[in-house]
Amino acid sequence: MTAENPLRAKKLLASTEIATSYQKTFAGELRRRVVENGEPFVLAQADTPHEIFHAMDIPLISNQWWSAYISAKRLAGSYFRTMDELGYPPNRCRYCSLGLGCTLSGAPESAPWGGLPRPTVMVARLTCDCIQHVFSQWAQALGTEFFALEAPAWQEKRPDWYLNSRSDWENIYERQRIDLLVEEMEQLIELLERKTGRRFDVSRLGDLMARINEQEGYIAEAAELVAAARPCPVSIVDQMPNTMIPQWHRGSDWAVAHARRFRDEVAERVSEGTGVAEHERLRLMWIGAGLWHDTSFYQALEQKCGAVFVWSMYMPFAGPQYIRDVRDDPMAALASRICSMNEVLHLPPWMNGWMVSEARRFGIDAAVMLVPPDNRLSQSGTKLTQSALREVGVPVLQIDADMVDAQNWSHGQMVSLVEEFLKANGLT
Repeated sequence: MTAENPLRAKKLLASTEIATSYQKTFAGELRRRVVENGEPFVLAQADTPHEIFHAMDIPLISNQWWSAYISAKRLAGSYFRTMDELGYPPNRCRYCSLGLGCTLSGAPESAPWGGLPRPTVMVARLTCDCIQHVFSQWAQALGTEFFALEAPAWQEKRPDWYLNSRSDWENIYERQRIDLLVEEMEQLIELLERKTGRRFDVSRLGDLMARINEQEGYIAEAAELVAAARPCPVSIVDQMPNTMIPQWHRGSDWAVAHARRFRDEVAERVSEGTGVAEHERLRLMWIGAGLWHDTSFYQALEQKCGAVFVWSMYMPFAGPQYIRDVRDDPMAALASRICSMNEVLHLPPWMNGWMVSEARRFGIDAAVMLVPPDNRLSQSGTKLTQSALREVGVPVLQIDADMVDAQNWSHGQMVSLVEEFLKANGLT
């Protein structure tokens, strides 16, 4: 939280405490393996084939997780000032470049883990202009190699991609795009085998994909429960950690078991009629990445206005984007999952088509959209998505703020802005 808002978000589920405790333990173990024992590890963007690294038992640090970790420790401002002093453009993407700023600061005494050690390789999809610059310079600063994955244009413009993505993935995501990513993943595997001495086993990947299907199925069931239940049994403050922490470990025994535990706890709350707010009146949709420096913002109007944030992309995304009928080709099924992960979240018509469908499914009364001023990908489909939601009767408030940079964030002002928006649209 900022100094203005010292309160922390209130987590209501036992599952949330279990997940955050597990991640804390995992972070410590990961630090021991990487920093103290010098094991090979990969630093990668969230929209890369993590399953390859898991199947090879290569520790993974996601750039987005690392950024959120730094932001939660209130260190982002210092690292952004370092980048300012070094002459980086002020309109840089902060979510993707925060880790680079940490490395360039040259202050291991204050950095998490004493700063990142040298990764075996860095991996990213070239989904926007900044990625190649950030990862190339970061790899140079860390003295390692950057392996880039292409992000070719997607010609199949199907707003309803989510309806048949599990079984018809070969057609929906286009075979030529899938084949390109498979070829690149094979090159990545060769690089990893050469650098680490570890071997890739496609049958192990197939087993991992099956367990991931089970895990994502539980998350999808939890999403369906939340969509149908009145009152809302669990807000996004509990949804996000119970979805994303297992997602970083997807396919592991713990992740599958925890997804089931979360689904069961949501079902229990639904059966008991337990809601997030005493008197729920409004169901809100949060569009964008998590507001990692102030998650208590999501709960600020629950008791005052009965306004509950019931939707963010993380939990509902699990079903359509992760579950795949693998058949006999786990590499291609994995490629179909990865090759459009950012596109369906940020680009029209896939973004707006899905979010309109989700607004209807969850009974959304209004939406709040995070638009980071300098994050090009997060701005790409926002106007068309706002228009599409308004056409179906869902008013949208755009907030110009950043998910990891709290420099221009005021908790009180932003809460008042949402309250005024709801009043202006006759919702309070």
